[in-house]
Amino acid sequence: MPHSTTPHIQHVSIIGCGSIGASWAALFLAHGMTVTAFDINSAAETTLRKLVTNALPVLKSLGMQKTPFASADSIIFTTDLATALQHADFVQENGPERLELKQSMFNNMASMVRPEVIIATSSSGLTCSSIQAGMAPSSHPERVVVGHPFNPPHLIPLVEVVGGSQTTQDTIDRTMAFYTAMGKKAVHVKKEVVGHIANRLQAALMREMLSMLQNDTCSIADIDDAMSYGPGLRWGVMGPNTLFHLAGGEQGAQHMANHLLQPITTWWAREDPVLDEELKAKWVQGTMDAIRERKFDDLVTQRDSELVKLLNLRQEWDGYADGKKQS
Repeated sequence: MPHSTTPHIQHVSIIGCGSIGASWAALFLAHGMTVTAFDINSAAETTLRKLVTNALPVLKSLGMQKTPFASADSIIFTTDLATALQHADFVQENGPERLELKQSMFNNMASMVRPEVIIATSSSGLTCSSIQAGMAPSSHPERVVVGHPFNPPHLIPLVEVVGGSQTTQDTIDRTMAFYTAMGKKAVHVKKEVVGHIANRLQAALMREMLSMLQNDTCSIADIDDAMSYGPGLRWGVMGPNTLFHLAGGEQGAQHMANHLLQPITTWWAREDPVLDEELKAKWVQGTMDAIRERKFDDLVTQRDSELVKLLNLRQEWDGYADGKKQS
């Protein structure tokens, strides 16, 4: 949809203030949005303001804080849904993954916002169509969409946009444009599949890890080292298909397709690992051994600080690449 006909979004309502909702709130606040946050539990306000306070300096270091004086104190928190939605131009819902609850909540929210206001869900396990199926036609289910982030949303650029059977193309276009304006890398998932894109890729990796663990191929620590010091480094720079293109040499993807794709199919496990209690215990113990007494907060700090460095580097390269395209 052309920008001139896209309804202006200035007020975002966050529904559900767990870690995902609070992270979204920080991102929207940093981009100058007015943010209203709802949670049925009043204690969620403390966690919300703490996470946002910690996230804003990180966003500033990435050049993503457009409002110099953005503060967690400016978020309007309420335990009343109608109050949270009163002036909403866009809704980001982050409630529990229970279908009946979502259907009821979306019907309620739809009656409290203007018909053109997009209602996005962060759901990773429920499809948009299943939520729409429980909504009345008068609720305008055509403006409901999945906007699934990667944790933490204020830091990881990816957001997967998935429409349902009733979602209009206009809703998809406006959602993609809004997330892009918020500094996100929005990708459109054209068909509803469990796990969307990125979680399915993660699940494939988990399948192979559990298979190797069950067969005593290696330890959890070896798996983590192999990934973080091997392909994980490359995947933080380019997508796997582009990297396979490079692996094909000067003939690129065509050489890869002709000579290397078939051998790769012999590398994955021929049988699914059996996820029994023994394997679960083995995975937990192996993971704790690999962590080696490192505290949770320290691991989070390491993850986020190194991500910031990588994202800043990616921004520099993307800017350079864009400049080359325009010249």
